[in-house]
Amino acid sequence: MDSFDLIVVGAGAAGLFCAGVAGQLGKKVLVIDHSDVIGEKIRISGGGRCNFTNLHSNPSNFLSMNPHFVKSALSRYSSNDFIELVKKYGIQFHEKHKGQLFCDGSAKEIVQMLLSECGLGKVKIQYPEEVETIHQVDSGWEVLSNLGHYQTTNLVIATGGLPVPAIGASDFALKLAEKLDIPVISPRAALVPLAFTSGIFSKIEDFAGISFPVHISAGQHKKNYGSGKFAEDLLITHKGLSGPAVLQASSYWQEGEPVQIEWLNQEKWEELISLPESRSKTVEQLFTEFFPTKLAKEFAEQLGLAGQRWAEVSNRNKDSIIQHLCKWSIKPAGTLGWNKAEVMLGGIDTKALDGKTMMVKKYPGLFFIGECVDVTGHLGGHNFQWAWASGYVSANSLIDSH
Repeated sequence: MDSFDLIVVGAGAAGLFCAGVAGQLGKKVLVIDHSDVIGEKIRISGGGRCNFTNLHSNPSNFLSMNPHFVKSALSRYSSNDFIELVKKYGIQFHEKHKGQLFCDGSAKEIVQMLLSECGLGKVKIQYPEEVETIHQVDSGWEVLSNLGHYQTTNLVIATGGLPVPAIGASDFALKLAEKLDIPVISPRAALVPLAFTSGIFSKIEDFAGISFPVHISAGQHKKNYGSGKFAEDLLITHKGLSGPAVLQASSYWQEGEPVQIEWLNQEKWEELISLPESRSKTVEQLFTEFFPTKLAKEFAEQLGLAGQRWAEVSNRNKDSIIQHLCKWSIKPAGTLGWNKAEVMLGGIDTKALDGKTMMVKKYPGLFFIGECVDVTGHLGGHNFQWAWASGYVSANSLIDSH
């Protein structure tokens, strides 16, 4: 039976980073992954360019039942720390939007960097290999796989969120937690498009592909994960609404609740209609200042104002424009599910973990890191930053071998 200071189950962002840090601290490390290709979620992220962190990543960019949990890890390993590592490897990158950093070249550069870091730490990486059973023993943990039998003082679980088989994610962490009686917050899809069966447009498919900026909000302020409000682009699809605005809001949305969308900025609208030349324009002509022509016409028709000049519109109908387009509220039919979700909301209950180390309080030497924990970042590189930060603090907190 081979013996290690650390075994990491899962060779994604968090697992590989943790292994590299631990190896370079002098630990004997083994990484096991069930996939044929490792780092696949990194490779396909950000359209193949990997949005590897965010300049502004801070605790307010994360959802958790315990919002304070992320503070320690994020303060000990910041986005600037990871940026310095990226620079050290000569990887060229750029800021795209609101602090989001992407590789100029390919996401494969980040995967290779993590593998190089593991190489520096003499980390052993084995894949594809299936972990079959895990047992706590006096000396730490025993791991039995389809290829071997191992003993380790420390065990890090970094297997990601719920199954999206194409990228190698699994529910391994959640099943292990259940077996060890570690509490789990019920998982659900997050950063995911929302489906609408009716109530937006007569034929939503006629508007698929249209994108424009909106303000959107979802969630209840003092319930579950709280509420979120975002100013981002919305994308109309054949099945509902997507784009950064909707993906962000989806993490806060609860089934049965409405989302609020400000299609039209009330202040800018009132500024436009106060201009003398607006009086002679039709309602849809005014709408085209904010929306693509096809959508401007649709909204005018929905309001029964198609073809009407602004000077002819009654005060009642002016009020209905504000209600309809500036304070629009509707209940989604649901999300488009796990296959369209970017991350998992929920996971290992943070109450069971030490926020400074990511170790399970009642199981010395057992750690959960990355997406399998009840910490979910906003869109824009924050989930990767959580992977790096949680991996770093766990690697620096390993129990010494007896």
